[in-house]
Amino acid sequence: MSASEIQKTRVINELRSFIKKLLEDPKILEQSLVVARKHLSEGNDKEVMARIANEISDTTSVHIPEDPSEHSEADKLYLELLKEVINEEQALY
Repeated sequence: MSASEIQKTRVINELRSFIKKLLEDPKILEQSLVVARKHLSEGNDKEVMARIANEISDTTSVHIPEDPSEHSEADKLYLELLKEVINEEQALY
């Protein structure tokens, strides 16, 4: 297996594990959206995204490392999707 295939497999496994956690506790999604709504009003720079990640880790069973440089691809994708959802919500109003 090449390095890129190993990386893809690792990301897929992380996402599978994360999706399973979301299915087991659907409240995680709503809590994450509440946190993202609160903090994204402050902007969406790396510091704000780190605060979102930290509060999600503190209030749900999802663990996202405190240091953004330690975020996995799945962590980054989840935070980016939260940001997109909130931005789309705000665009509707």
